[in-house]
Amino acid sequence: MQDETIVSAVISILVENESGVLARVIGLFSGRGYNIESLTVAPVEQSRHQSRINIVTSGTPQVIEQIKAQVGRLVPVYRVADLTQVGPHVAREMALVKVVSSGEPRTEALRIAEAFRARAVDTTATSFVFELTGATEKLDSFIDLMRPLGLAEVSRTGVAAIIRGPRTI
Repeated sequence: MQDETIVSAVISILVENESGVLARVIGLFSGRGYNIESLTVAPVEQSRHQSRINIVTSGTPQVIEQIKAQVGRLVPVYRVADLTQVGPHVAREMALVKVVSSGEPRTEALRIAEAFRARAVDTTATSFVFELTGATEKLDSFIDLMRPLGLAEVSRTGVAAIIRGPRTI
């Protein structure tokens, strides 16, 4: 019997930095009904014209293997790695969190921000914009704590991830 357990995977893809590559990768996901929970992409090797795409997705282990195989067959994909399978990795994201409040909720928001090592990057008489970097779960917890204190808006970068130690994808 096949394992039907749903797992989360951080998939890193090294691609040619050219027009349309991201659309092809995303098209593969949407065309097969795979969900993308987080997506980041940026140039990483200027001299080689390469970009790195980090995608957080979920599915059964068999579905994750299918995703990796299908993405690996796309041109111009150089490498595909499931960092959750490769071994220990570092995965972080950044969020900007706007809180609109006054009085005691405002003071409490500042206390919580300090505990989470969030930095106030914009302050007005009635609002804060906090910058917070860390694991997805940390950001989720911070945002949940800000809801009753006047959470107004959130912008997140998505996960950036890399293998720990000397290994590379």
